[in-house]
Amino acid sequence: MKRISYLFAIASLSALSCTGGNTYKITGTVNGAADGDSVFIQNRVNREFIKVASAVIKNGQFVFEGKQDSAVNRYLTYTKGDAKYYEDFFLENGNISSYLGETDSIIGTPSNDIYHAFKSKMNALNSKEEAIYSSMQSAALSAEQRIAKNNEINALEKSMTETITQSIDENISTPVGIHLLKAYNYYLEFDKLETILAKVPAKYKMNEDILRLKDLVKTAKTTSVGQKFIDFAMLTPEGKSIKLSDYAGKGKYVLIDFWASWCGPCRQEMPNLVKAYSLYKDKGFEIVGVSLDKDGKSWKSGITKLNITWTQMSDLKYWNCEGAKLYAIRSIPHTVLIDKNGKIIARGLHGEELQAKLAELLK
Repeated sequence: MKRISYLFAIASLSALSCTGGNTYKITGTVNGAADGDSVFIQNRVNREFIKVASAVIKNGQFVFEGKQDSAVNRYLTYTKGDAKYYEDFFLENGNISSYLGETDSIIGTPSNDIYHAFKSKMNALNSKEEAIYSSMQSAALSAEQRIAKNNEINALEKSMTETITQSIDENISTPVGIHLLKAYNYYLEFDKLETILAKVPAKYKMNEDILRLKDLVKTAKTTSVGQKFIDFAMLTPEGKSIKLSDYAGKGKYVLIDFWASWCGPCRQEMPNLVKAYSLYKDKGFEIVGVSLDKDGKSWKSGITKLNITWTQMSDLKYWNCEGAKLYAIRSIPHTVLIDKNGKIIARGLHGEELQAKLAELLK
């Protein structure tokens, strides 16, 4: 069964640009589909799908025809029983050839050919990473083997970042580049993001998402390494109002951990934080967890199941979490390390990197 990849199911999905030609024609097939089944073109707004057009499969094929004034990112979707195919593409004038199955393909126009090449590279890297993660479940691995596999994962993550950065840079004047910038900006350090935003063509500069990213860069500078922490208040699971300043700047090293119970990578990282807290809580170290949950029951359940014993706070506003917005959080888990005097000394430390930093500070 086809799943929507995490890599391609995030961020806003509209991107505009003029295209050549007067009409579009999408011709395609679906693995395992029958005549009479329907395929849809859908938009995705606020993580919800909205149907734009439909076509019925006839003689094994579906066809969409129409006119598009500007190139926009949309989804081709097919659902029947266990078969669920969702693949995004650029709806633009020209002849588009598509196949929906375990290995989707939508090509034929300039934007779609560029986008298909990008996704092929990313899918290959993602598959390698998933295979390594799967192999790490083996209890037979030695400590040295686990370190080697972690190094492989880090190398793949670096390759992903390089692929994303290069693809955005090379295509920033096209709908594909703008879409990738909006969808994958969290892979870029804020200084690199600022540099790329300066290259955005004039026709996109007033785009709502581009303006949001520019504001995000400004916000990030106020909580970058070397700045004093910014205070905020939220509620504990018991409903008590607390402030970050109740802990930060009080003579201890404080780690802000932005996380959520629904976040798989957060749950994977949590044992590392449990270990760090156990080792250093009596040596001048504190953790303040800031949850991006939206359901209080799920949040509390996650705290219990993940053996979290340090301070927790949340406003249950999901990605609109006020604390997360103050610290320009684009992805989770994300950590911010504050020194004894309230100055931010590191961001984004996880795994062995976090352990090494704490060992250095709290000998």
